[in-house]
Amino acid sequence: MSSSTKPFQFGEDHLTAGTALSIARGSIKGEISSTTREKIQSSFSVVANIVEKGDPVYGINTGFGPLCTTKISKAEVKTLQTNILKSHSVGVGPPIETEIAKLMMVLKVHSLAKGYSGIAEATLDRILWHIDNNAIPIVPSQGSVGASGDLAPLSHLFLPLIGLGKVNYNGKVMTTAELFKKAGLQPLELGPKEGLALINGTQFIAAHAVKVVEKMQACLTQADIIGAMMIEGLQGSVKPFFKELHQLRPFKGNDHVAANIRFLLKGSEIMEDHINCERVQDPYSLRCIPQVHGASRNAWLHLKELLEIELNSVTDNPIIIDKDLTISGGSFHGQPLAMVLDYACLAASELGNISDRRIYLALEGNSPGVPKLLMEDTGINSGYMILQYTSAALASENKGLCFPASADSIPTSLGQEDHVSMGSISGRKALQVLGNVEKILAIELLTAAQAFEFRKPLKSGIILDEIHKKVREKVAFANKDRVFSDDIEKGIDIIQNKTLIRIVQKVMKQHKLTPNSPFEGEFENY
Repeated sequence: MSSSTKPFQFGEDHLTAGTALSIARGSIKGEISSTTREKIQSSFSVVANIVEKGDPVYGINTGFGPLCTTKISKAEVKTLQTNILKSHSVGVGPPIETEIAKLMMVLKVHSLAKGYSGIAEATLDRILWHIDNNAIPIVPSQGSVGASGDLAPLSHLFLPLIGLGKVNYNGKVMTTAELFKKAGLQPLELGPKEGLALINGTQFIAAHAVKVVEKMQACLTQADIIGAMMIEGLQGSVKPFFKELHQLRPFKGNDHVAANIRFLLKGSEIMEDHINCERVQDPYSLRCIPQVHGASRNAWLHLKELLEIELNSVTDNPIIIDKDLTISGGSFHGQPLAMVLDYACLAASELGNISDRRIYLALEGNSPGVPKLLMEDTGINSGYMILQYTSAALASENKGLCFPASADSIPTSLGQEDHVSMGSISGRKALQVLGNVEKILAIELLTAAQAFEFRKPLKSGIILDEIHKKVREKVAFANKDRVFSDDIEKGIDIIQNKTLIRIVQKVMKQHKLTPNSPFEGEFENY
């Protein structure tokens, strides 16, 4: 952490997706202030009072779910909290990414530190130790219905607090017992309500949504850049991106995308070369980039807005308002994020869908000067023909993944939990779709760069020329067939590493293009 970076105050400061990622990646440290600790202690004391008085309060001195009418004795309330972590650790499937598990811990600390959950300071301090020391629990990816909290994944996440489960400790997977031996730690004894507070909440869904927000913004920005390069390569018209057109239908995303394209094409000799050509209008995959990319960007903005509310909310149950008021409600229900993640999943899929159409368009050979299949000597060579098969397969796979998980609900807990969100599936599917979109965009980047080559010696604007040079450093121009999967892998690396975005940033800075640029403030603005 940089000495100039101010620590994030859990429970107090406003958490965004970008800040959560910075904490998880170690560039910002998270801590709990003395003021917040007082609130946490106060809430913990209220729970202790409830136990002492014996009045029934869900999950503190009663059983869980359909066992909510089963009274738990004062002597057994702590055992109850340990048992809930054990009994609810029923996840299956491959583990989630370590970074997502770490994000879950970051988000959980922030929610619990608000002082409405009855958690003990020592428990939060132990979670912070795990975050700061990169001792991240192994969490199975499947098993949450996204309603009474992400119960199964959160149970696995916090098994190490009681000495159980496994962790990834600085890159090595080991049992919690092995970790404790190395670090000199002992299992915690959970107090009343603590187990329930740990596993009730939407942190599995929200952590996936944080990654979706990051990945989707990178895909949106790079899709605009690659789309602009394809317009150059196929000598498309710049008129569909004119400000005057988009002022008449002023969707925020559409206008932003059109401005991006205008900015990238500014000063292009290629555009000037065909300004008086006889082509009246381009196919939709070029002409409607602002409308399609823009609609996906609007979906991203909606996800970002709702996620930010969720990140700064209390999502466990029951909620300890004060010493006189404890509310058993439904703030753990994942529907608000489940639906918007399904929307984002569809929006991401459409980004890949139109990208595949531009790839196909580039192969047709209908643009003057650009040969069919993007290669002059075809017949003996197949050119870029089969790359589009891959993009078509990925686009089709994404369409199958677009069925909204939140449209389904299967009752659980013997009918006590009779409507669930399935939001955990929404989050996982959205990330899967975005992974496929990154691959499709990589293929479009290769085909756009190949088409772009046939416009030489004409130059594009300074940004697209610089991007083309960078692509050529990694992937050579193809004048005959080769193993194109190697090229695709290099393209995927370019997309996943946000290389195109970094080039835009670099050129803008070098040429002092920042003022009034549509890209200004866009990068990592989440």
